[in-house]
Amino acid sequence: MRTRVQATLLMVAAALVVVACGGGGGASQGGSETIKIGSLHPLTGPLAVDGKRMDQAVKMAVEDINKAGGIEALDGAKLEVISGDTRGEPETASSEAQRMIDEGAVALVGPYTSATAATIARTAERSQVPFIIDVATADSILAQGYRYTFRIQPGSQTMGEYGARYLKEISEAQGSPVESVAYIHESSEFGTSVFEAFQKEAQRLGIEVVREITYDALNVSDLTSELTQAKAADADVIVATGYYRDGLLLAQAAANVKPDVKAVYGVANGAFDLDTFPEDAGDNGNYYLSSNYHYDATSDRARKLRQRFEERTGESMRTAAVFSYQAVEVIADALERAGSSEPQELRDAIAETSLQTELFPFDGPIEFDDRGQNVNAQPIVMQVQDGEVVQVYPEKYAQEEPIFPATPWSEGR
Repeated sequence: MRTRVQATLLMVAAALVVVACGGGGGASQGGSETIKIGSLHPLTGPLAVDGKRMDQAVKMAVEDINKAGGIEALDGAKLEVISGDTRGEPETASSEAQRMIDEGAVALVGPYTSATAATIARTAERSQVPFIIDVATADSILAQGYRYTFRIQPGSQTMGEYGARYLKEISEAQGSPVESVAYIHESSEFGTSVFEAFQKEAQRLGIEVVREITYDALNVSDLTSELTQAKAADADVIVATGYYRDGLLLAQAAANVKPDVKAVYGVANGAFDLDTFPEDAGDNGNYYLSSNYHYDATSDRARKLRQRFEERTGESMRTAAVFSYQAVEVIADALERAGSSEPQELRDAIAETSLQTELFPFDGPIEFDDRGQNVNAQPIVMQVQDGEVVQVYPEKYAQEEPIFPATPWSEGR
């Protein structure tokens, strides 16, 4: 059953006149108090293409909640956004988190990278302020015994394990089993942790990782050398983990190198499953597969939300931004149940969350374990087909059948 927050938002969304981009605007809309939420994302630098959209999604969620009457349990209190630019830098992220807390933020949302999430989590724990991770994959973040940090998306172990399983299941179902992969990943804890989980599960399933190739996502400008190494490994499939910009670089390099593989397959890849990827990559992105967290393209609510976001910003609402919107709903739901914006009481309410989501293809409601991990989060597989990203696996979420083996330079089966 939907919470009051979600139900009211659905009614408001139908008649909502979307306002121009800007701050949360909660302070000027009445209510007995203003509740500040900190939005921490990379607004400048190489990761800003997603960070800006995530920040806009936080503001949009706050505006929707305020238009729906605010936090009913707190006499209609309105939410207000404090935005911060992490620049993708751990030290900057920590100082910005502290600034927001000092300015009265009762909860934080962010931040897109695992390295910045780790420093924000430490700051939030020290200050005893809840921190909802919208996007950051490394499991080490939640392995510290923190009480104030929670994550909605799947972690690195889940991403890596499901990535290996899905690859085996898809390839066998299509009559072309995969026996070996070359794995290219960005070199931070994010890419490394996903790779290690994939490698362990792949080995159990009888798939050999014959080559591991790494790069620095923040500074890389060309991945031709890495693709050449992957080609020389003579693997069945190239697997890639990284962000959007480097995902595009990989597609460009692969089109030039033309490795003789059955597929290019992303695992927790920030490019291959985004609807801007086919346009940005052109024909170079055809048939790319991606096992990743993703909004549910079969959901009517997700479709309407993304449409409103595009009308509001002029840009597509990527999956990371949908997570940011969902994170604000988690906070609002907890504020309603706690009847308090005091951080300790808010934290306890978040820990008891059981929030149905129509935005993601999860196995159940958003519910957090003792580490703060959403236990029902799981990835799905998308593929670029005919210039569009479509869901292809598992079958219950599929819009189309997976095409495998296939690469842009082999033109399909």
